[in-house]
Amino acid sequence: QVLLVESGGGLVQAGGSLRLSCVASGLAFLNRMAWFRQAPGQERDIVAAITWTGATTTYGDSVKGRFTISRDNGANTVYLQMSSLRPEDTAVYYCATNRQFRASLGHGRDEYDYWGQGTQVTVSS
Repeated sequence: QVLLVESGGGLVQAGGSLRLSCVASGLAFLNRMAWFRQAPGQERDIVAAITWTGATTTYGDSVKGRFTISRDNGANTVYLQMSSLRPEDTAVYYCATNRQFRASLGHGRDEYDYWGQGTQVTVSS
């Protein structure tokens, strides 16, 4: 059984930083991982994604230069370092991966099969 567990969310003031973690278990092999976010009444959008080696990453336009995705394959963990946070970053953040191996990065919600339960990030102005 594949399980993705996010942590690290919370309440932070605008301009602050947070680091989210996602621990994966039950995966038979390393695979691409992604962070998405969803605000109330909004679509679930890509924040960042990383290949199984960690060599290639991609970011949503609104977070480029502020967020960094990374991974520790030995710990089965993917991270999202968030800096210069803005109120519009407020959302539930989810990590995701795939059932089958995917060498390339995916940007759409429907390109991922497994999801965590999410962690709330709230940025106050």
